[in-house]
Amino acid sequence: MEAFNIKVGYGNNEVTLTILPAKEGYYKVIYYGGILGAIQYMNDTDGWEIVPPEEVVAGDLPLYEPDLTGERLEIVLNDETVDEIGDEITLTLDTKG
Repeated sequence: MEAFNIKVGYGNNEVTLTILPAKEGYYKVIYYGGILGAIQYMNDTDGWEIVPPEEVVAGDLPLYEPDLTGERLEIVLNDETVDEIGDEITLTLDTKG
């Protein structure tokens, strides 16, 4: 499967993220050309979970480096954000499939 873009609300703003499906079964979340993290759907919990950073295979992409000049939103992968990203991934996959 190819990479695709999603939009999620973050505070009062909307952020575009690139989702890159990985052969390991999770989805890399790309923000400004770097890997923000990865999430996967867990059948046992029936929900989306963060993949531990040490388990994410970066490949050719660098890890996301926060912009200290404050020119972009600083996204944090917490439970709420992961759920929203996961919902958008599910919606996109259902639309394509």
